[in-house]
Amino acid sequence: QVQLVESGGGLVQAGGSLRLSCAASVSIFNINYMRWYRQTPGNQRELVASITREGSTNYAESVKGRFTISRDNAKSTVYLQMNSLKPEDTAVYYCNAAMRVLDSGSWGKGTQVTVSS
Repeated sequence: QVQLVESGGGLVQAGGSLRLSCAASVSIFNINYMRWYRQTPGNQRELVASITREGSTNYAESVKGRFTISRDNAKSTVYLQMNSLKPEDTAVYYCNAAMRVLDSGSWGKGTQVTVSS
């Protein structure tokens, strides 16, 4: 299983930006799906963004136009650029790697993002 380590979370004011990074322990070149999820207390994890091996991206409606997912295969790292942050974006953000779309895959331990109003 690939090990994933998220970083880049923190406290930011509404309207600000953060960039999350997810570093993998192995090459992600052949990993089909790299995804970012988020979770708030008492709620299920929500898929925020995904990027395929070919570079196709998908976003939750709530973040479209504000968040951008990207992958750097040479660095085995996936990024989530988050702009125009809102208080409702406050959550723990998790990185996920999976070979098939319905696989649970491997998870990182998460990074906290807090957006103040």
